[in-house]
Amino acid sequence: MNSFASDTKGMIEIPNEWSELNGFLKISENGIVSIMSPNPEGGQNVKTSMPMIVAEELDVDWKNVIVEQAPLNTRLYTRQFIGGSQAIRTSWKTLRTAGATARQMLRAAAATAWGVSLDEITTETGMLHHKKTGKSAGYGAMASAAAKIPVPTEVKLKDKKDFKIIGTSKKNVDVSKIVTGKPLFGIDTQREGMLIAMIVHPPAFGMKLKSVDDSSVRTMPGIKEVFPIKVLNDDQVREFFDTLTFNEVVAIVGKTTWEVMNAKKKLKIDWEPISDYTIKRNAFGGRTPTTVTVPAGLENTTDHKKKMAEMMEEPATVVRNDGDPETAFKNAAQIIERTYYGPFLAHNCMEPMNFFAHITNEKAELIGPIQKAEMTERTLAARLGIPVEKIDIQMTRLGGGFGRRSYAHWLIEAALISQKMNAPIKLIYTREDDMTSGIYRPTYMAKYRAALDANKNLIAFHVKAGGIPENPLEANRFPAGAVDNYLAESWTINSNLTTGSFRAPRSNFIAAAEQCFLDELAETAGKDPIAFRLELLERVIKNPVGKENDYNANRYAGVLKLVRERSGWGKDQPNVYRGVSAYFCHNSYVAQVVDVKLENGKLTIPRVCSVSDCGVVINPDAAANLTEGSIVDGIGTALYGNISFKDGVPDKNNFHSYRMIRHSEAPKAIDVHFVQNDLDPTGLGEPAYPPVFAALANALYKATGKRFYEQPFISQLNSSRGA
Repeated sequence: MNSFASDTKGMIEIPNEWSELNGFLKISENGIVSIMSPNPEGGQNVKTSMPMIVAEELDVDWKNVIVEQAPLNTRLYTRQFIGGSQAIRTSWKTLRTAGATARQMLRAAAATAWGVSLDEITTETGMLHHKKTGKSAGYGAMASAAAKIPVPTEVKLKDKKDFKIIGTSKKNVDVSKIVTGKPLFGIDTQREGMLIAMIVHPPAFGMKLKSVDDSSVRTMPGIKEVFPIKVLNDDQVREFFDTLTFNEVVAIVGKTTWEVMNAKKKLKIDWEPISDYTIKRNAFGGRTPTTVTVPAGLENTTDHKKKMAEMMEEPATVVRNDGDPETAFKNAAQIIERTYYGPFLAHNCMEPMNFFAHITNEKAELIGPIQKAEMTERTLAARLGIPVEKIDIQMTRLGGGFGRRSYAHWLIEAALISQKMNAPIKLIYTREDDMTSGIYRPTYMAKYRAALDANKNLIAFHVKAGGIPENPLEANRFPAGAVDNYLAESWTINSNLTTGSFRAPRSNFIAAAEQCFLDELAETAGKDPIAFRLELLERVIKNPVGKENDYNANRYAGVLKLVRERSGWGKDQPNVYRGVSAYFCHNSYVAQVVDVKLENGKLTIPRVCSVSDCGVVINPDAAANLTEGSIVDGIGTALYGNISFKDGVPDKNNFHSYRMIRHSEAPKAIDVHFVQNDLDPTGLGEPAYPPVFAALANALYKATGKRFYEQPFISQLNSSRGA
């Protein structure tokens, strides 16, 4: 068993001999079952939930299960990465089939051993039974024989009503390692002879390396080497997640972290401006590269906002056009128009970026936190000029991710440094390295317009949204399909600031803008915010506009109705102000109500009520934890998240300037509810994040009388309360 296996089973004696029935599980003679968790664990609890699905169909006692983190192996596993809240959804059938296949092989082995029909063999929590003869045996007794049976091509899966493990709460299989500080994360990796490496990148976006003077550093204690590295070859076609800001950096290698950090401060480097350049990049999952131009220049946030505002007045790309919006707006009795802005955001994972690498002529061994290992593996093979078969990537638990660790250029950097040094190394980014080197959430702007008739009925809806360097628009989501005259337009502005996936990409902004606007629209129409949304959804249910709507209106309405009930909506409390929001993304539906108080100028959040419809919930406690984390994270980002630029230099580089939510600022209570149904499971790591931005903003409006159109909210909130 590798060093990243679960050790939560207490006194269970781990056997040395195993019978492997398929790539997902193996069984020992004493009946212990080891189940592989194929996807990296980033705090969303897939390392527990995925094996639960296998164990369910295997029909084994969970207390006899141990869990191992599978290494990267594209021959055995498909989509071995996390992102887009798709891990459980896309692996649901595969994991169930793996368990059911092994169960059938065990039954076949018992049938052969006992000379009876396969159909007469039943199972129950790790035991095989033949009721007619009274014979029974544990899985361990038949495991060796079962492993020799050909893998069946078709198996019958359980009826969901018969689930015994799925739908019950199981503790995180890594919990004991987490709370006792045992090696679990990439940063924990230690090897004999291992050196520490760090990198120095340009101080501003739009700059590149010119020259290095390392004369004062080479004689410093513990320093082994200083040299520049080119992360990717200039003509290398990049995979979708090969985003990196600075392709040439300076590596410093030494004996200890402290010695390398001291050397970094003494290193003398000259930088120079970049010129426009192009790269070739494959689309996600594709093999046909497109050419991307990276512009020169030192960018500024003030210029960004000015350009974005100008784009709102320019012609844009029409993404969806229902009815005749132009005529409807001309004939409107009243028009509501509002513009919303969201800044660049840094991920700020608690565990710094790091990776271990040991590159030899025989093998490339890498260990660390990464979300898209199978994609980075191809890039590494191309950069080092070695076959994929010689690369071994061990995936550790992520100390924070949600997109940041999808862009694993530091893995390539670690490998190149190890190859140069001919030694095992651990590359570590400082907090300043991470926060100032890119992969930010893009900056966005959206303008909403609504046309009302004389009776304050909504007759037209227009959204025009864009960003740097991508647009956040989801043109076929609600309220598309609910309005006869609907127009959606998009635009983008290019940039040399590198951006990428951030928890609930694009939805993390557009949900806030949309749901804030709908609240203001409901107030203008003189309607309750929840009732207003339900009226629009009722239109979609009975007579939808268009055929491209990508949401289920009944499920959307369902979470709104349930959050209205569970939150006690409409039952006012003294000095408590309430806001609601609901959104569909990553195949799931979430509605939330946020309660706020302003006491002596201080904001407190007594309660948040959340309702999710994500199909079958595998592990209820874990699902609740994930929802709670989304809400706390979203509130903190909405209030404080912001990074700005002046001449290409970010204005924040560590937690002293990049404000994070404090424990005392988190909601005092979070009530989490799930719609009970037997639909196949969908996403959960991201869907509960976007709605809370608007629910908070709508509650703050009730408390302050001011609408919040720009993130972060804290500046306007401070001014509204006289701080």
